[in-house]
Amino acid sequence: MAKAAAKPSARVVVHRELRNRIITLKLPPGAPLSENELAAELSVSRTPVREALLLLAEEELVQVFPQLGTFVSRVDLQRVADAQFVREAVEVASLADAVERLDEDVLTGLRNVLARQRAAEDDAERFFQLDEEFHQLLLTAGGHGNAWRTVVSAKAHLDRARRLGMRMVSPVPSLIDQHEAIVDSLAAGNLDASAEAMRAHLRLVFQDVERIRSHSPELFAGDGNQRPVRRTITAWA
Repeated sequence: MAKAAAKPSARVVVHRELRNRIITLKLPPGAPLSENELAAELSVSRTPVREALLLLAEEELVQVFPQLGTFVSRVDLQRVADAQFVREAVEVASLADAVERLDEDVLTGLRNVLARQRAAEDDAERFFQLDEEFHQLLLTAGGHGNAWRTVVSAKAHLDRARRLGMRMVSPVPSLIDQHEAIVDSLAAGNLDASAEAMRAHLRLVFQDVERIRSHSPELFAGDGNQRPVRRTITAWA
């Protein structure tokens, strides 16, 4: 008889929940975090909340300011750049193998994801999940699906920047057009064009960040001012 999987600890559950809220902007950059309020909301004691916040601080997703409190960290531009570098290196390299291995089943799968993205144009979070599926499928098409774990582990700050871009700067339909350009180039066996389209697509986050930062600099770290945001920042549902 198969042994039942161990139930995750309260600390693990709280960490997963808070991390997800931060990355999806439900807890936006600068949001205050109260141990008491979170413990009550999540129906746990303060201990797992405190432990989860310490883990998030190690990931630089949370900052603790003595005598002021604990806050969601602002988006770190250097960590965005580092994660984008890793992602571009992995995904562009995989395209060379994807061109060689591409068959009708894989191409149909990619087109199917694109169709579902079109149907989700008005739901930014649903599109984001389909965007993740699309890029993971491209890696799988090149025979490097396991590399997606490496990409995901590096991109917490990048994902927050991407979500800010989707909500504030880059319309979803334009992102889908870029996906289609990548797939069309692959289908034509044109590696150079698909790599160029992929690089342009992945680097768009830098343009988005600069445009957002110009009118909402409080969302980003890296300006030498690490104190918590004073004004209220609204969460994105």
